[in-house]
Amino acid sequence: LFLTNSSEKTPAELSSKLQGMGLIVEPEHFYTSAQATADFVATQSPGSSAYVIGDSGLMNALYAAGIRFTDQHPDYVIIGETRSYGYNSICKAMNLVLGGARLIGTNPDISGPSESGIVPGCRALISPIEMVTGKDAYFIGKPNPLMMRTGLKLLNVQRSECVIIGDRMDTDIVAGIESEIDTVLVLSGVSNRATVDTFPYRPSIILEGVGDLVP
Repeated sequence: LFLTNSSEKTPAELSSKLQGMGLIVEPEHFYTSAQATADFVATQSPGSSAYVIGDSGLMNALYAAGIRFTDQHPDYVIIGETRSYGYNSICKAMNLVLGGARLIGTNPDISGPSESGIVPGCRALISPIEMVTGKDAYFIGKPNPLMMRTGLKLLNVQRSECVIIGDRMDTDIVAGIESEIDTVLVLSGVSNRATVDTFPYRPSIILEGVGDLVP
């Protein structure tokens, strides 16, 4: 199961992206922070409304969960990664939160990789809204244990039967530790061995890449 903090793309789009890399992974094997956010909101407040800043992955997940989109007195303001983030949408979101809407972020990532380099993550995008309104967002994605619990249910396994593999100490590894699941840090992404020493916790295993898992 691929648990990803990315909320931009749908599972079908993620599956297609991996297929382009030569990996055949069906859409049902993905669970995104967008899906986790939609599940959370639908469980907390069925049939609620939201003003949403995000891309297709988030929009589709919320729509499928029965969340209504509106910019008039919504129950929630929900923010995900997007490249269409603009001044007007920020101001709208701020005023809706000041008016009583609850603020949710799909994940707490400050930055993320792209083909052109590092780009702002969800937390960076939501920060101006938090600063002006004085309201802290509730973030759904890793390391929130909500995603881990859902992953266990989807796989139908116990904690002792699975392991979390990731390349980020501040999301993947701490998510496993807080969920009492063994962790494997792979150094093929954003972390290196020096990075590990800057955190107060450690992964169960450190490997150069996922290819080293089998031996």
